[in-house]
Amino acid sequence: MPSAPAPALGLDFGTTNSVAAIAGADGQSRLVELEGKPATGAVFRSALCFWHDDGPRGGLAHEAGPWAIAEYLEFPADSRFIQSFKSVAASTAFEHATVFEKRFRFEDLGRMFLDRMVAHAGGALDARPARIVVGRPVEYVGARPDAALARQRYDLMFEAFGTEIHYVFEPLGAAFSYASRLTEPATILVADFGGGTSDFSVVRIAAPGAARRCEPLGSAGIGIAGDRFDYRIVDRLVLPLLGKGGTYRSFDKLLEIPRGWFADFADWSRLALMRNRKTLDALGRLQRTATDGDAIGRMIAVIENELGYALYDAVGATKRALSSDTQAEFRFAGGGLDIAADVTRADFEGWIAEDLARIEATVDEALTRAGVAPGAIDRVFLTGGSSLIPAIRRIFQTRFGDARIATGGELTSIAHGLALIGQEPDVGAWAA
Repeated sequence: MPSAPAPALGLDFGTTNSVAAIAGADGQSRLVELEGKPATGAVFRSALCFWHDDGPRGGLAHEAGPWAIAEYLEFPADSRFIQSFKSVAASTAFEHATVFEKRFRFEDLGRMFLDRMVAHAGGALDARPARIVVGRPVEYVGARPDAALARQRYDLMFEAFGTEIHYVFEPLGAAFSYASRLTEPATILVADFGGGTSDFSVVRIAAPGAARRCEPLGSAGIGIAGDRFDYRIVDRLVLPLLGKGGTYRSFDKLLEIPRGWFADFADWSRLALMRNRKTLDALGRLQRTATDGDAIGRMIAVIENELGYALYDAVGATKRALSSDTQAEFRFAGGGLDIAADVTRADFEGWIAEDLARIEATVDEALTRAGVAPGAIDRVFLTGGSSLIPAIRRIFQTRFGDARIATGGELTSIAHGLALIGQEPDVGAWAA
């Protein structure tokens, strides 16, 4: 009689959201629900908030997840809010984040984040299984991502979290979750659209009861996803009002304001950290020489008043509305800005057209690596929050037909499947 599978923890550490699941001796994977107000089920926002407090050692307190958001919204001027810090995991340019007077490395932020996730899990994560499976993107975000550096930082982040840690491509976790719903053999393409990356895996699934249920055939990924789509909206509707495309005077020359000033608005992990004296002093000097000083003043106000969260919350609301309606209103007020603009789905799809083309090319790459033709794909499983964008879904409808597309568990399928992979006799066969 075969032995019962060992308990395993699956952890989807995402750019926007993180989810944990535990698979027990019965072979079933169950999501870890967070407890207490303002918990949002099993979904734990990948965010941190810091503020001064005499109680904690070092005088700096912190929270994570929806509790970080609640703390920030209550005291925005006296706190520092960091979101999507996973996006710098593979960046050689990122050494540390300066929060008030302290510096934190990526692994420091990660450990604090995990500690608070455990604290809000109602005891479900206190006695963690020895075997832990952590999801990782197929390709990390960034111009020249260093996968070895990301692995080093992940190892330090998770070193106190378990004794046996494995890293598995995130779409493979989703594939294993989807396989638990199938009753017959199939070759599937999993498309995982997160906040930072879009990842694709082709997996051959055997009939239930097979010695090896799933076999990964090939994967590909690209650092384009929900955060990039958000930035396209900001770039079109907000940044021109903050000085982008404007000019400043240098001696007797009129020069374009360097685009680098606006790059941080594409990334939550950098935008929230622009509120420091060095950056604000430099912006003050730019404002005095800019042709439109008021525009630079508005940018300073957005940074000083910690309006980044409110800005991207408005962007997210518009993007979600365009997933169900053909037109939506973008509305943002604060820091001297008051923007109300109608945005059509066609506008938005035009802004992200280049991104969609690169995503589609990455789908081709995954199929090529797997050695599988599009016609041999029996099912396409779409997961991740950005999979709900109609233009994303249309890529797969056009290629594979609507009948072959399946969805579900957009925010939780990866963690659910990672825990199941953790019960496999040879987890190393899945490891990235």
